[in-house]
Amino acid sequence: MIKPLASLLLLTGLNAFAQQPPKPYGALPAPRQIAWHETEVYGIMHFTPTTFENKEWGFGDADPKVFNPSNFNAEQIVLAAKAGGLRGIVLVAKHHDGFALWPTKTTEYNISKSPFRDGKGDLVKEVADAARKHGLKFGVYCSPWDRNNAKYGTAEYLQIYREQLKELYTNYGDLFMSWHDGANGGDGYYGGAREKRSIDNTTYYQWDSTWTNLTRKLQPGASIFSDIGWDVRWAGNEDGSVNETSWATLTPVPSKGQNVAVPGQANADENPGGTRNGKAWIPAECDVPLRKGWFYHPNEKPKTPEKLFDLYLKSVGRGAALDLGLAPDTRGQLHDDDVAALKSFGDHISKTFAVNLLAKASSKAVNVRGYNSVYSAKNILDGKNETYWATDDDFKTPEVVFDLPQAVTFDVISLQEFIKLGQRIEGFAVDVWEGSDWKEVHHGTSVGAKRLVKLEIPVTAKRFRLRITKSPVSVAISEFGLYKDSE
Repeated sequence: MIKPLASLLLLTGLNAFAQQPPKPYGALPAPRQIAWHETEVYGIMHFTPTTFENKEWGFGDADPKVFNPSNFNAEQIVLAAKAGGLRGIVLVAKHHDGFALWPTKTTEYNISKSPFRDGKGDLVKEVADAARKHGLKFGVYCSPWDRNNAKYGTAEYLQIYREQLKELYTNYGDLFMSWHDGANGGDGYYGGAREKRSIDNTTYYQWDSTWTNLTRKLQPGASIFSDIGWDVRWAGNEDGSVNETSWATLTPVPSKGQNVAVPGQANADENPGGTRNGKAWIPAECDVPLRKGWFYHPNEKPKTPEKLFDLYLKSVGRGAALDLGLAPDTRGQLHDDDVAALKSFGDHISKTFAVNLLAKASSKAVNVRGYNSVYSAKNILDGKNETYWATDDDFKTPEVVFDLPQAVTFDVISLQEFIKLGQRIEGFAVDVWEGSDWKEVHHGTSVGAKRLVKLEIPVTAKRFRLRITKSPVSVAISEFGLYKDSE
């Protein structure tokens, strides 16, 4: 009975292993960050009295009556964004000028003092309602710097600012982002003082307690963005791109008097590429205005669809997200040029990635974890982020071969890791079969949530190979695809 029992125990152990997923590697994303990664492209909308002054930054002294759009239309803006492939809108509910776009109880400098909707309007609500009506996520940015408020720089203002956040967090539904930046202190109107006020941005706002006691409690699903952030970091530029090798992990340097890094104290050298094996999952957002400036200026034009596609490859295609600045004009709508640019960009994305040319290919991997079909290489062609190809622990540099009955022509490569288990891959390559041998067409480094590669010259073949060339642990890959740029 001993040998049969031993065999049974061995078989039971092997079956148990076959059902076990790979152990997570390094820092891992929270559910709200997974949802943020899936958003990929969203917009941040700037529309305050500054728009009507034709300035980039308002001084805080504009008469509220200046804010008087002739035909504000939140749906026009949202539908243009949706046509551009954007999946969310972050509204600048209050910029540095201090003008609140909702009827707040915290300051007289708000939309109720403007002619908008005869003083009864709530632009935050209109944008939030339009976004959700058309399937876009909604987030807010409330600037901590307030160039209008006489209390700015005092402890009393901090309570005012927190109350503004509380209003935004409780009155406008679930938010996907709470957006913050490092613009802090300087010259302003400040209730008529017209002076320069300096604050210590490492301690004044008390971000640690603000985010813990307000954001996390009132909006647990919202990812917090800032220069360093708790959930999403700034890319370190406003060019719309991160480094070609880009890690979603980072080890923030705590700021004076804080347990975490705060806005304005970014790890500037590390932000564009992240930190390999960083202690926290803090992926990058690539923010860039659709035009030259964040606010509408009549003399500017939007970026071309070709430029936007290039930025998409250098942001989303490097594991980050693309945040496009949307600037309504004095009507309160996006200019026709902006609408056209967004539509062409959205069409370019949707047409290019409509069909994975490998979708019907057969696949053969050198290893599948525990010989279990749950982890089959077929999973990376099924178009589902929740399934993935995984290998045994000792297979750190595996490969998989794909065969098609007919040759296809491609110039875009897409690769995605199953990031719930961490960012594992440090090197990969893609080959095509040419007659009697393999030819490498690309080799890269980091992958993460998504890696997109645009080849300089299209390639035609019917047999392909994906190789993982460097990884500290076994792989967990959710998607692999070959596409042809529609343009």
